[in-house]
Amino acid sequence: MRLHLLALLAKEPAHGYELKQALEQTFGSAYPSPNIGQIYVTLGRLEKDGLVRAVDVEQSNRPNKKVYYLTAKGRDVLTLWVDEPTEGPRVRDEFFMKLVLAPLTGIADRMALISRQRRHYLSLMSDLNDLLARTAPTDRVAILLIEGAMLHLQADLDWLERCQEDLA
Repeated sequence: MRLHLLALLAKEPAHGYELKQALEQTFGSAYPSPNIGQIYVTLGRLEKDGLVRAVDVEQSNRPNKKVYYLTAKGRDVLTLWVDEPTEGPRVRDEFFMKLVLAPLTGIADRMALISRQRRHYLSLMSDLNDLLARTAPTDRVAILLIEGAMLHLQADLDWLERCQEDLA
C-alpha cells in the first residue's frame, strides 16, 4: 500500500480519508476496500521514512486534520517503482512445494492435493465471475483487474491439469 499512497499523493496532497476514497474510486469493486487504520499507519511510516510530510490543517468545528504531501525523496522512490518491471512467474510456487514434499512425508496424496487445489481455484473463479457480473460496464479499471485475475486463475487451472498428467 506504501507505493499506492505515494502515487496518489504525487497527484495531489490529501488526508487519509481522501486517500481511502481515491483508492476505492480508482479501482472500483475489484479492489478490496482499504482499512483506514492501515492507511494512517502506512502514512506514519512514510513520514518517518521521509517520503511524505504531514501538515496540520485547522478546521472549524472539528479537530485539525493532517494533510500529506509527497517529498522529493518520495517522488524518487515512486519513480523507481514505476520504472522497475514487475515480478514475473513464480518459480517457487507454494502449492508446488506442497505437491512435491507432502507425499514424501506420507501426510498427503498428490491427487488429493491437486483435487483440493482445483476446487479452491474453481471457487475463486466463481467468485470472480460473480464480481464481474456485479461490476458496472463503465468501470473499465475494475473489469480489467477482474479479467486479469481470471486469466491468471485459468492458467493455474491449466497448470494443475499438467501436474496431474505428469505426476499421476
